[in-house]
Amino acid sequence: MVSDIPTPDNEYLVELRRDFHRYPEPAWREFRTTARIVDELERLDVDEIHVGPDAIDPTERLGVPDEPELSRWFERAESKTDRSDVLERIRGGNTGVVAVVERGTGPTVGLRVDIDALPIEEATADGHLPAVEGFRSENDGAMHACGHDSHITFGLGTLKTVLESDFEGTFKVFFQPAEEVLGGGKPMAAGPHVEDVEYLLGVHVGLGHPTGEVVAGIDDALALSKFHVEFQGESAHAGLAPNRGRNAVQALVAAGENLYGIPRHGGGNTRVNLGNLRSENASNVIADRASVDVEVRGETTELMEYMRDTSVRILDSAAEMHDCTVETSLEGHAPREDSDEGVVDLVARIAADRSEVSSIVRRDALGASEDFTHLLQAVKSNGGTGAFVGIGTDHPGGHHTPTFDVDEDSLPIGVAVLSNTVLELLA
Repeated sequence: MVSDIPTPDNEYLVELRRDFHRYPEPAWREFRTTARIVDELERLDVDEIHVGPDAIDPTERLGVPDEPELSRWFERAESKTDRSDVLERIRGGNTGVVAVVERGTGPTVGLRVDIDALPIEEATADGHLPAVEGFRSENDGAMHACGHDSHITFGLGTLKTVLESDFEGTFKVFFQPAEEVLGGGKPMAAGPHVEDVEYLLGVHVGLGHPTGEVVAGIDDALALSKFHVEFQGESAHAGLAPNRGRNAVQALVAAGENLYGIPRHGGGNTRVNLGNLRSENASNVIADRASVDVEVRGETTELMEYMRDTSVRILDSAAEMHDCTVETSLEGHAPREDSDEGVVDLVARIAADRSEVSSIVRRDALGASEDFTHLLQAVKSNGGTGAFVGIGTDHPGGHHTPTFDVDEDSLPIGVAVLSNTVLELLA
C-alpha cells in the first residue's frame, strides 16, 4: 500500500470551501464557480485544463435554464471574477471543468466531484456558522445546501496532494455541473475524457454519517427520469361556449390522477411524483395550455423505465381523451450503478489506516438519485471499475435545508482517503 502522504493543511481547505460556499450557483449557471476552479488549477500547474464544451458534450445537457436566466447569472459572475477569458468559453451554460495530470505510462484514474448549488435561501440565524463567520451565500436564493462546496474542495485538495507525490500514470478530476437537476452526468460521461478511465471514484459528504466515518461504497441510488410536460388545447369562454374549448387542465388532472395510480412493480421499489402544476387561464376561460413536471424513480434502471414508459402512455392517453396534444421534454436522468467490490475493499483498507477515521461502513444505501452513475456506467462499459465514497460530516441541518453546513474537520479526512486511494490505484 502507498505510504502515508502529507495532505494540504486544513487552513487551505477551509479557505477554498468557504470561498465556494460564499458564491453558490445553481445548475448550468456555475459561471463564477468554473472560473474559480480554473484559477486554482492554473496555480497547481496541471497539465491540461478542459473547460465547458471541451469538458462535456453540450448536446447532451439536461435541465438547462432559459436564456434570460442564464444571462442574469452570467452578468452576476462577470461582477465577481476578472476571468472574462473563461466566462466567454462557458457562455450559454456550458459549465464544468476536467483537469488532467500525466506522469508517464500507467493506469488512468478519475475522480468526479459536483459543483452546483441549490435554489434555497440560506439561513441568517446566529447559530448558523456561515452567517457568524461571514461566508454566508452572497447570491440571494442560492445556497450550497448539499455540500458541493466541500466536494470541489475534495477535488482540488486531492489533486494538490497527488501532484506533490511520486506516481506514474494519469489522474483526471471531473468538476461536474448540474448534479442537483441530474442533468450534468450524462453530458460529462458523453464527453471525450471518460473513455480511457480505468478506475473512477465519486464522493459525497454527510448523508447521515458523522465526522470521522467513511463509507467505502455508497450503493442503491434510485434510477430516475424527470420530464417537463406541456398539454396544448384550445381556449373558449367558460360560460358562453365551453363546448368549443379543448381543456388542457382537464387533460392534466386526468393524467395526474392516473400517474399516481400506476401499479407498483413486484420487482422492486418504484416512485412517481408531480410538481409545478401550472395553468395561467382565468376561471372563466377554458385552458388552452397546462404544464407539469413529472419524475419517476426505480430501484433498478429497468424499474425506472417501466415507470417512465407507463407515464408516457398515461400522458398520451389523457391528452387524447380531452382532444389535446402533449409534449414531453427530458429534464434529468440517472441510471442505477453500484460500487465495485475491489475498489470498495481498497477504500476500506486505506480508511482503516487513517488515525482520523473513527469508523468505517463498508457499504450503505443512498436511497435517493445521483448522476455520478452515468460516469461510472461509462467506465464500466469500457472494462473499468469504480466506487462512490462517503465522507461523514456533522451537520446541524439536513441536506437541502437553509441551515445545512459541514464540519470542516471532515475536509482533510476526505482528501486523505481520496488521495491515498488514487495513488494506490495509480500504483
